[in-house]
Amino acid sequence: MEGPTHLKATNDHRYEEKTRKREERETIDIRKEGSRGEKNNMDIISILPAECISHIVSCTTPQDACRSSLVSHLFRIAADSDIVWERFLPQGYKEIISSSLNSLSKKDLYFHLCNHPIIIGNGNMSMALEKQSGKKCYMVGARELTAIWGDTPPYWQWISLPESRFSQVAELNYVWWLDIKGYIETKNLSPRTTYAAYFVYQLSSQDNPGTAATPVTLCVAYEHSAVAVEHSVILDPVTYEGTAPPHARYRGDGWFEIEMGEFVTEEDNATVVCSLVETSDYNCKSGLIVEGIELRPKE
Repeated sequence: MEGPTHLKATNDHRYEEKTRKREERETIDIRKEGSRGEKNNMDIISILPAECISHIVSCTTPQDACRSSLVSHLFRIAADSDIVWERFLPQGYKEIISSSLNSLSKKDLYFHLCNHPIIIGNGNMSMALEKQSGKKCYMVGARELTAIWGDTPPYWQWISLPESRFSQVAELNYVWWLDIKGYIETKNLSPRTTYAAYFVYQLSSQDNPGTAATPVTLCVAYEHSAVAVEHSVILDPVTYEGTAPPHARYRGDGWFEIEMGEFVTEEDNATVVCSLVETSDYNCKSGLIVEGIELRPKE
């Protein structure tokens, strides 16, 4: 004869089994409902015209557009359309691109501009697009920069290098005062964007060792601004034992770059001044090769 304890254990087991089966049924019902919901959503999307989806995708970002093309065949057609990528191209792009690029789709043109900067401004500036956001990147070439004694041949000379995007770059023969400035109008950049400015350069094999190791002062600020943040760096990209890591980094295109500072494009018609200065050490400086100053959206 079964005792009270055994009956209680049997009842508990039956209750747990019923509970488990009920939870399984509820889970299956939820999954079915979710599946029906997803199917209904896809059915709604599938009846939308591709042009309508294109307009929706064009309100996102280039990165989101690429991701959405993986959703379905319909989304891929919509996300690759000219309607989408026309929105990601900069305003007035038709005026600066070569006629040879007109045959490209707007998507192909977008990625071409990301990977191949266009030379503008009488050949002394370049424009490209930042791949993730489509925001503008600009480089002010050496010919557009101002430098103390920059027009005096004994101090500076103009040379051509195959690794430069510009026809000429500036090579420093020798100076005692180093003062280089670049000016960029914010109307040429993407609005409401944080930009960083980078000094792009090389050190020739015959350079004065003191030039690379001499601290220079970098500054980026709006013209006539009362607020200007300066910081001191050395241009030498080599790390020496017992010293801090260098600020310079190799770009992968034959040049080094060093961050000068950052700013936000809050005004449409303001001028930003980027400067590199060393006027306190009267030792002779030489061997610096300048390609320009590049402005890129801050990551």
